[in-house]
Amino acid sequence: MASRLLPRALADSTFLRVYVLMALALVMIFALALLAITVVDKVRRQHYQEQLADAPMTLFTAQLSVLPREERGAWLVRLSERLEISMTLHDLRDLPVGYFAGARLDAGHTLAHRTEAQGWRLQRKLPGEPRLLRVELASLTEHQLVGLARLLGDWLLATEPAQRRDKLAMLQSSAIMLRLSDMPPEGLAPSQLDELGDTEVVVRLQPQRWAMSLYLRLSDEDGDTQWVEVGPLYAFEPLPASLLLLLLMMLLGVLAVIIYLIVRSVEARMARLELAATRIAAGRLDTRVKVEGSDFVGRLGMALNGMAAQVQSLLRAQQDMIRAVSHELRTPVARIRFAVQMVEDMTDDPAVRRQLQGVDTDIAELDDLVDEILTYARLGSEAANGAELKTTPVECRLMAERVIEALRPLHGQLAISLAPGEEVEAAVEPRYLQRALQNLVANACRHAQSRVMIRIHGEPRLVRIDVEDDGPGVPAAARSEIFKPFARLDDSRARRSGGYGLGLSIVQKVMAWHGGSVMVDASPSLGGARFTLLLPQRDPHPDA
Repeated sequence: MASRLLPRALADSTFLRVYVLMALALVMIFALALLAITVVDKVRRQHYQEQLADAPMTLFTAQLSVLPREERGAWLVRLSERLEISMTLHDLRDLPVGYFAGARLDAGHTLAHRTEAQGWRLQRKLPGEPRLLRVELASLTEHQLVGLARLLGDWLLATEPAQRRDKLAMLQSSAIMLRLSDMPPEGLAPSQLDELGDTEVVVRLQPQRWAMSLYLRLSDEDGDTQWVEVGPLYAFEPLPASLLLLLLMMLLGVLAVIIYLIVRSVEARMARLELAATRIAAGRLDTRVKVEGSDFVGRLGMALNGMAAQVQSLLRAQQDMIRAVSHELRTPVARIRFAVQMVEDMTDDPAVRRQLQGVDTDIAELDDLVDEILTYARLGSEAANGAELKTTPVECRLMAERVIEALRPLHGQLAISLAPGEEVEAAVEPRYLQRALQNLVANACRHAQSRVMIRIHGEPRLVRIDVEDDGPGVPAAARSEIFKPFARLDDSRARRSGGYGLGLSIVQKVMAWHGGSVMVDASPSLGGARFTLLLPQRDPHPDA
């Protein structure tokens, strides 16, 4: 679906599409990073401004709440002129406020908003009243800070000394620290301490920390003195490097996940192609790839499907021809055999009978060859058509004993034996596996001098069957060639060498169909050849 929505150039090129998607991911991540930093910085700035405004707004509303209603207007006018700010009192029912803003006001928070003139509008609800104090100012100057500190001093002087700390605790916030001490503040020169008259304010700047502190002295009627420290008031700081690093790492993590998902989709499609190619190479020519899109991966999948279909069609035609020819050969062979028997019944000449017996032997060999060709064609046809292998549990030692009993009368001069061992069971197709083992034992008997040995080993996930002889063995250079159809170690077709060159090919096809393999090397005990069948252990009832 996504491929249909992309331009044709991108839809037809997987790598170009991956690159474009990665570039879009980078742009998106960069935009998200800027947006995240901007939003976080805005939230932090808003929080800082509200915390900074919380103390003076609490001070204003605390003093307003104790004044009679008829005196509040005049008090606001005097304070507005003193601090050079605009202060008004509104009824909440006459001033529309949003749900979230109203909830924050009810919770006792101060709201701070920027005005169109780049100034500030502060709002706070009077405690216990549906009244809203609104303060508007263009900026916060040193004059206003000093005025606020003096207002704080007047408020504290009007409070009993024992209650002043509780009053200051009402104004505390994370942006403004307020301290009341009976000792003079440290770090001030004697001349600055002399300037600290009642409600007089001394401002101390701390350039290295971008902060400032305000100090004032409170003197009671009985001569006791207390000092108030406001601050230090820090300037707003941008996001710290550690937080920026954390955001960057999070964004890089998101980018890594996006790139991984993009690349994984391509990798998954390539993995499906690899699996299909492996199954086709193993002879499962019915395997097909699900084609997704018209890019190069999709075109490769279509080419692979076409190749598999063509190879399957050619192999099926070849197998059909071999099977048809083999069947057609049986009829003339049967007629020749019948004619030979008739001629043999009509003559008593020993020379003629010897010739007829030779012809009969040749007919038997031809009949066996036709049977081998039919078996080879049947195995190739079943593999080409994707026929499922139906397996049953087989006791391998019993099967080997049956093979020995069948071949021992034909090779009386040889000692054919089964090495002792434990019973080994394997899930196989019994008819074909017995045919493969019989072909190996028959091949060993043709080349052995006196002994043929069968060994069976059971492993956790593998069954191994070895067929060894004491013959001349197989040269290392020819070991990969002898499994080809009609391949022989020599070019003769004499009866002395025997065989038709199809027995080992049939063994290889049987093992490939079982998902196993066959190999040949030198026998370590008998000195001749050792053919090994490797059968993987599988569930004999896969549908159960």
